[in-house]
Amino acid sequence: MSRERELPKAPDRSQAPAHPDLSVVIPAYNEAHRLPRTLDALTDHLSTADTPWANWEIIVADDGSTDATADLVTARQDPRIRLVATPRNRGKGHALRLGVAASAGRRVLVTDADLATPVEELERLDKALAEGNSAAIGSRSVPGATIGARQHRLRELLGRAGNLLIRRTVVPGIRDTQCGFKLFDGDHAREAYAASRVNGWAIDVEVLRQLRRAGLTIAEVPVHWSHQPGSKVAPLDYARALTEFTRIALRPPHSPRSPSFPRSPRFPRSPRRPADLLAPFLFLLMSVALYSGRFFDPARRYLPDSLRDQDQWEWFFAVTADNVAHLRNPLFSDLQGFPDGVNLMANTVMPGLSVPLTPLTLAAGPAVTLSLVMTLGLAATAAAWYWLIVKHVVRGRIAAFLGASLAAFAPPMVSHAHGHPNFIVLFMIPLIIDRALRLCTGTRVARDGIVLGLMAAYQVLLGEEPLLLAALGMLLFAAAYAVVRRDVARAAWRPLLRGLLIGASVCLPLVVYPLVWQFAGPQSYTDIEHNPRSFNSPLALLSFAERSWLAGDAETANALAFNTTEQNAFYGWPLVLLASVILVRLWRQALVKALAFTAVAAAFLSLGQEFRIPLTDVTLPGPWALLADKPLFEAVIESRVAMVCAPALGMLIAIAVDRLPAAHPAWTRQVGLLGVGLALLPLVPAPLRAVDRAEVPAFIADGTWSAYVREGESLVPVPLPDPGDAEALHWQTEAGLGFKLPGGYFNGPYGDERVGIYGAEPRFTSNLLRDVRNSGEVPPVNASWREQARIDLAYWRAGVLVLAPHPNDSALRETVEKLVGRPGRWVDGVWVWDLHERGLVRGTARDGA
Repeated sequence: MSRERELPKAPDRSQAPAHPDLSVVIPAYNEAHRLPRTLDALTDHLSTADTPWANWEIIVADDGSTDATADLVTARQDPRIRLVATPRNRGKGHALRLGVAASAGRRVLVTDADLATPVEELERLDKALAEGNSAAIGSRSVPGATIGARQHRLRELLGRAGNLLIRRTVVPGIRDTQCGFKLFDGDHAREAYAASRVNGWAIDVEVLRQLRRAGLTIAEVPVHWSHQPGSKVAPLDYARALTEFTRIALRPPHSPRSPSFPRSPRFPRSPRRPADLLAPFLFLLMSVALYSGRFFDPARRYLPDSLRDQDQWEWFFAVTADNVAHLRNPLFSDLQGFPDGVNLMANTVMPGLSVPLTPLTLAAGPAVTLSLVMTLGLAATAAAWYWLIVKHVVRGRIAAFLGASLAAFAPPMVSHAHGHPNFIVLFMIPLIIDRALRLCTGTRVARDGIVLGLMAAYQVLLGEEPLLLAALGMLLFAAAYAVVRRDVARAAWRPLLRGLLIGASVCLPLVVYPLVWQFAGPQSYTDIEHNPRSFNSPLALLSFAERSWLAGDAETANALAFNTTEQNAFYGWPLVLLASVILVRLWRQALVKALAFTAVAAAFLSLGQEFRIPLTDVTLPGPWALLADKPLFEAVIESRVAMVCAPALGMLIAIAVDRLPAAHPAWTRQVGLLGVGLALLPLVPAPLRAVDRAEVPAFIADGTWSAYVREGESLVPVPLPDPGDAEALHWQTEAGLGFKLPGGYFNGPYGDERVGIYGAEPRFTSNLLRDVRNSGEVPPVNASWREQARIDLAYWRAGVLVLAPHPNDSALRETVEKLVGRPGRWVDGVWVWDLHERGLVRGTARDGA
């Protein structure tokens, strides 16, 4: 393994530039006789007053020299001249990989130790990069090049033959790949050399091939070149180089890394490592730990902070499985909200999972299915982010693991982990992002467009709102990246647009039926009213969530969010501060700028249509006002837009951690790791709180109810199930969905305008019983109220009224007795009013309409 060589007289590097404009990398093997002159020429030129390089560094990559090469470098005592070394000779390719990895410059110049191309030619190459190219290589074979002293005739002929072979097989169009004077965009150089594999002279060809495959432009610039005596190229090296060229040419092509995302060029994936198997396993352990209170006994454990969402989602999985098993439409059910029913597609029941998991639900029950979906889905989401980050952002596995952990286990994700599987099972989102990036390269637009369309269609069946938020985040990122990298945007927009059109043509036919059913089918609605506090306060972005293990603050979190499942920000001020420091330190990186803009813009949008500056009475208009009434966005809870920040911040953390080992001076590495730890540790979630589940009354569990409910009738719980108390949905799933329920917990239409509300359309009797449940007071029931109750019971086709033990059950029982005109009977743990007795069931649904 390569390491920085330890020498007794290490120079003081306290004055080395932290963010140099130029890094010069020189591979060296036994260059003691030529290197001093080269270093003098470089430092003299770069130190002149008219040079554009205000800050620079020179890195000599010593490839196991046995002479005084290393001592000559350290003897300079110049903090801008650094030495990195390996203990043994590995080859020019290995030395360059080591040297470029240690660089930090905005530009990286790779030059041979003999400086056969004078440093004055640097300005020509820099001009080519300023014109939008990602690499500029000195060339002896293009018009305008001049050659001073020539090589031996045989070496010149071998070089031309090699260049001809390279042009025809490896990098067509480049006439001179071996001139040792190349200038790169710094980020592109570090990525390309890190992805290289050969250790010999063919490293130049391999790097250029990768840049070309990434869709990046390479300029071949004519330079002056003179042969210098003392070449290290031996006759056998030509054979070795030919072997390396053959390996490069025959290497199977990898999907190119997109120039429009994170790491600008998209290079071949690094080989799989043990960490790539360990990471998903650790994510699974983290997810199981989060759900440990429920995971090992899902049927008898409940997450109280999910409010009634766990009951609702278990019902969703149960009714979908029941529909599939009986060959009914999986997009509709009248088992709750009876007799009108529920538009399941408009209620995000995740048919993409609930339908294929029907056998599991029928065999093990909906509680087990929901528990597995949420636990495995959260781990799969983290693994997908890890894969995306390794593929496009950083190669360091620890850095990628930390970034993916934040993306998947950030406070808003943990909040939704209580009861919203559609917002934590997001493994398709990183795959969609990756496919969109592939489109930017323009290599296989038709294929990638088709795959993107299939992926988007499947995500629609998993959750449309997360897909919409992901698209919004991608749009923010693309806009920011296009501004800072206009050359990339110009090259990418045509294939991207074409691929998106192909994807849309594939996706829409697949989802048109469920979408038409959702927006125009039975029990569809036009809009939905959200909680008036469904926006983020600026303080919510800086505070800690309730379930944060070390810094959790339930009182603050509850004051800043309208319930425990919608704590959609709460990243904590240390993480926000760390992200700001990363932005300042790595400002030159286009990726960092684009990610930071994405996070800030998403956070700002989440503040709603207007926001108040904390600790003041000043209210300002918010940008969400531009989207709030637009199609699709009108149903979005705006505070959820802040969830886009999680992957953006995760990638920023990954980039920072990946860069820390190369940071100078050494104390910055220690401070950086400490900062990352202080920012992330307060966000580590505590296991979700779980309690024993309420027992299902024996009247339901033992099947006694079946003697009271006839075909086409419903069982009416007292009070009717609603978003505030949906325990009756659990009764229904435990009874095998054998009876129908009026009321319920779902989204449905209300009134002639069909505005969306939570729960069934309210009726007089359901409102009355709900008020008694909440107040514990018995109202003065009169004849008109009893008549209205009769109409409502007829509308619900009620066969029996059932009152389970309840804090205000005495008031509810007295109210029901007054409405139906007789007392109930205690049967198997509940109060029962059989509406078939004494003709209490009268009229029809039409009577109550």
